Order: sequence, then structure tokens, then C-alpha cells
Amino acid sequence: MNAMNQLQQYQSVNRETGVIDADPHKLIQMLYDGLIERLATARGFILRQDFEAKNVFINKSIEILEGLRSFLNHDQGGELAVNLDNLYQYMELQLFNANADNDADKVDEVIKLVKTVKDGWDEIRAEVVKS
Repeated sequence: MNAMNQLQQYQSVNRETGVIDADPHKLIQMLYDGLIERLATARGFILRQDFEAKNVFINKSIEILEGLRSFLNHDQGGELAVNLDNLYQYMELQLFNANADNDADKVDEVIKLVKTVKDGWDEIRAEVVKS
């Protein structure tokens, strides 16, 4: 494949995923959506006892959480940034344990926590878009 075809394919993928035009708030929403999707997939693999695939999706989920932690601005975010950092660390620990124990309940707990944080982020997003 020549360079032009590769560039067109890359641009097509970015357009389809919405990354090119996404603002920082939207990018975080997309990370939360991707995290929830990967967690649900990991949970399904635990229930089907496909432990190799479960491991892949839990590790991808942990990577997203690490990414979310890296975006926290502790200078401007203050106590909220500290609380989110602690929550993300807790979720990572739960996922490590879920992976080691093949425990779908721990994955469920993380999914609920992520959905709660995402709901708050979505409300912030709605306010940002209005203004």
C-alpha cells in the first residue's frame, strides 16, 4: 500500500471515530465510552471462561484508566483531581483483582463507577456546549 492510500485510510478511520474534530471534553467522553465497552467485553469473556481474551480486555481497560489519570490537571483540578486520581487507582486495583480471580462482580463494580463518573462528565459537557 502506498503512502497516499495509507494516509487516506488513516483519515477515514479518524473521521469515523470522531477524533479529528473532538475537543478535550469529547475526547474524555470517548475514553469513558471505550472503557465501558472494553469492561463489558472483559466481563463476557470471564463468564465464558475465555481467560486469555479476558486478560487482553482488562489490560486495555487498565491502559485507558492510566490515560485518564494522565489527563488529570492537579494544579487546576484541586481536590476533584485528587479524588478522581484515587478513584481511578481503586478501579485499576479492582481490575487487577478481577483479572487474577476471574471475578465478574469486580468488573461490574468498575463499570458502575465509570458510568457514574461519565454521567457527571456528560453533564459538564452539556454545559460547555451550551455556553
